[in-house]
Amino acid sequence: MLNFLRTVRWSVVSVWHETLIGEAFGSLEKVFALPQDKDLVSRDSDSVVFRYHQDGQTFYIKRLHSTKGLRSWLGQSRLRGEWNNLKLFARLGIPAARLVAYGEERCLTRARRGALITEALKDTRDLAFLALHNDKRLADRGWVDHVIAQVADYARKMHDYRFAHNDFKWRNILVDNNPTEPMVYLIDCPTGQRWFGPFLAYRIIKDLACLDKLGKYHFSRTQRLRFFKLYRNRGNRLNSQDKKMIRRIVRFFEGRE
Repeated sequence: MLNFLRTVRWSVVSVWHETLIGEAFGSLEKVFALPQDKDLVSRDSDSVVFRYHQDGQTFYIKRLHSTKGLRSWLGQSRLRGEWNNLKLFARLGIPAARLVAYGEERCLTRARRGALITEALKDTRDLAFLALHNDKRLADRGWVDHVIAQVADYARKMHDYRFAHNDFKWRNILVDNNPTEPMVYLIDCPTGQRWFGPFLAYRIIKDLACLDKLGKYHFSRTQRLRFFKLYRNRGNRLNSQDKKMIRRIVRFFEGRE
């Protein structure tokens, strides 16, 4: 590849400037030189995710070494979408993994490779893991109410901004190990984006249906209804539009499960 066609944009979040961690993640080349095999999380034909430990802290490094599809030519690769959405969550007041460093190499308009580094969220598990292992916390009414209230708040903030997560599943919602007042975080949102009109309405229903896909097996109808009322900022009464939304949510995956 001709060097004059190659551009690299790399950013380290200011809090890490002039630190050993900031030095380790100081450029895209340095990040691609880091060893990955000791604590590998996942790998596929296009990317690798691994943990990196330094100075008593743990970081998640996602390296994208090839790109496919039209998005990579139009300036919004999956990786770029993920770091932009993490920034958006911070602006909306939605707890999520904190960015440490990010960037990519481009050739003309096409993303070629890139990396995204986030701080590890300590002592957390995703809701899908808890469901798979029949975690006793899912039967604790107070614990569930605390989680439901936060997820409803995050969903409302996103949708009020006309933003849909597009993969709003239990595996992408983390909770910490506080036994009574758990903190909830969102992760892994590379394809979320803003929508308008009927496209937004459909994506909102999809987001809520993704939550309810496991919710209907682990939460009572009362708990699920409480979530919806919190999400819609309703008191004890639902209007006809609310009821229509509920019907669309519960029917969204009919015939596809």
